[in-house]
Amino acid sequence: MTDVGLTSQETGKSSSLAKAAILPLALIALILLMVIPVHPLLLDLFFTLNIVVGLAILMASLNTHRPLDFSAFPTVLLFATILRLSLNVASARVVLAHGHQGTDAAGQVIKAFGEFITAGNFAIGILVFFILMVINMIVIVKGTGRVSEVSARFTLDAMPGKQMAIDAELNAGLLTPEQARQRRADVTQESDFYGSMDGATKFVKGDAIAAILILAINIIGGLIVGMLFHDLSIAKAAKIYVTLAIGDGLVAQIPSLLISLATAVIVTRDSSGKDLTDSMVGQLGVDKAWWPVAAILLLFGLVPGMPTTLFLGAAGIAAYIALSAGKARKLKEQEKIEEATVDEDGVETTMGEENQLSIDDVSNRAQLMLEVGYGLIPLLEDKGKSSLVTRITGIRKQTSRDFGFIIPSVRIRDNLSLEPNGYRITVGGVIVADDKVQSAKLLAIQGDKSTIALPGEKVKDPTFGLDAVWIEQHDRVRAQAANYTVVDPSTVIATHLNQLLRQNICDLLGQDEVQQLLDHVAKTSPSLVSGIVPKVLTLGILTQVLKHLLLDQISIADLRRILEAMAGAKSREIDDLVDTARIALAPIIVQRVSGPKEPLSVITLDPGLEQIIVQNARAGGRETGMIEPGLGRKLIESFQEQGRKLAEQDKALVVVTTPTLRRDLSSLVRQAVPDGLVLTYKEVPESKRINVVAVIGASE
Repeated sequence: MTDVGLTSQETGKSSSLAKAAILPLALIALILLMVIPVHPLLLDLFFTLNIVVGLAILMASLNTHRPLDFSAFPTVLLFATILRLSLNVASARVVLAHGHQGTDAAGQVIKAFGEFITAGNFAIGILVFFILMVINMIVIVKGTGRVSEVSARFTLDAMPGKQMAIDAELNAGLLTPEQARQRRADVTQESDFYGSMDGATKFVKGDAIAAILILAINIIGGLIVGMLFHDLSIAKAAKIYVTLAIGDGLVAQIPSLLISLATAVIVTRDSSGKDLTDSMVGQLGVDKAWWPVAAILLLFGLVPGMPTTLFLGAAGIAAYIALSAGKARKLKEQEKIEEATVDEDGVETTMGEENQLSIDDVSNRAQLMLEVGYGLIPLLEDKGKSSLVTRITGIRKQTSRDFGFIIPSVRIRDNLSLEPNGYRITVGGVIVADDKVQSAKLLAIQGDKSTIALPGEKVKDPTFGLDAVWIEQHDRVRAQAANYTVVDPSTVIATHLNQLLRQNICDLLGQDEVQQLLDHVAKTSPSLVSGIVPKVLTLGILTQVLKHLLLDQISIADLRRILEAMAGAKSREIDDLVDTARIALAPIIVQRVSGPKEPLSVITLDPGLEQIIVQNARAGGRETGMIEPGLGRKLIESFQEQGRKLAEQDKALVVVTTPTLRRDLSSLVRQAVPDGLVLTYKEVPESKRINVVAVIGASE
């Protein structure tokens, strides 16, 4: 077994050495081809090989999806050019040395091309050759060179911006370090490629010029050699040498034309990664473009004197293409509705369940899901700025910025088990809302100053529980004049989703998201991260601490401050770590509800009531659940009343209490006012002015 292994390794090394030797040997052979006389049979073989190479390069360029997929093209172009020039030199030697023997002297390939093109008339052959040269040089090569020059210039100019964009996405956590390195390598490769292509097009241009010169040398030199050294008449010398010169030029220029086309295809194609054939057919096969073509051809066919049959036939073909393109477009639009699509902003929509069953159908892989009845599907198909998908995208981005981590994608799918106008919101696999809207109507939310009753279905606003009514579109102005807040169905669903997303934000943070945040902080503070996780805190404990902060609607964007605070914490208990992090984040927490110059309006509990609660809890041996259910209900009612009063003043409910009661009061405040905030005395900055607006329990 050992001998076999060694033999396999030696075979692999030999194969690698053989591959490495191919290019040097090929280059040496091309150089020798220029200086060593070549037999006509070898010339036929090499000219055939030249045509094969040209065809292979053209086919490869047509089947690449991106220009960078053929990054070796400039080098391949160089070797193909050297091959053609070597063959031109070798064939010129044979033509001048043995042309007097007849048109067979330079091989069958040159003879066949020369006699086929000239057809007994030298002028025709020369004109055809020059027409091909004009097409190659003036049209293809010149245009390709200009495109290459502009592409190289714009690619190099855009390179710093692309690098900055990659750095920004990396800093935002949208890219991993490995993805960023790959993106940077792609940008560098792209600039190198277009820079090389700008110079490589000069090979094609130089090759075309050399072909003209070699043709002139073969004709003039052949006439001189034939008449002076071989006593040929001018007519016979012209017949032989012009035929051979034209055949030699054409057999070399046809591959040159193929490679020029390949170069043009490479530099003019887009970088979208789509197949070239599919891209061209998709963009040209537009039914709205082909119907006018059919109409114009039909008019040409009806003009007297025109070839009616030809134009009418062409009009019929154009009409058939238009019909086929229209059917294909409608089918594609239907497939887009039925297939699952995920947009770049992280909103996933799944419409139209298929008969096939996969593991995705029986597993809940989406942390955020919005299910809609079939009557609400038009809200998802709307492509305007006010569409539901666009609103959800904006909510996801804003929530990610507010809380400091990337919110998972929102999966939107239809659910036939729901009512036609029903929707359901799921967060972390738990259904948090199940409501309905009227897709063709508007929701008028009643305010304190609403003056009249509006006709329509009376409901409760799903988000805030306010009295509302579904009205017709034409009643919008009337409702607004009566001091109603009028919103469309997309806004109702988006606002409801936004509220539930913030209330359940802690359920969306997991260890993977925390690890991404740590990797981001480690770029600027590597010692801080490595010194805490996992030496001081495990990833699981850190995740629990951050989830507790999110539960209290506290942003974790400043993870560095949180880590520095926990590094100096004396206790490693989760509750103590949360308290430590909250104290460190106190200025950020307070500025969320109060500006830097305005006082902080707070609600407090009567000190006597706080003391009684703590004493009763300790007497019963309780460290949590200190507040009895009866007292808890009264406190919730008091918080709701104070919350309404503060909302009228456009202020948030802030309760300040002792550290011992903060957790229990936070639970009650979340039930009364979901956006309320509970602080301890330690979490209020010393420089912040306090305005106590109410003391709960002071009269008891």
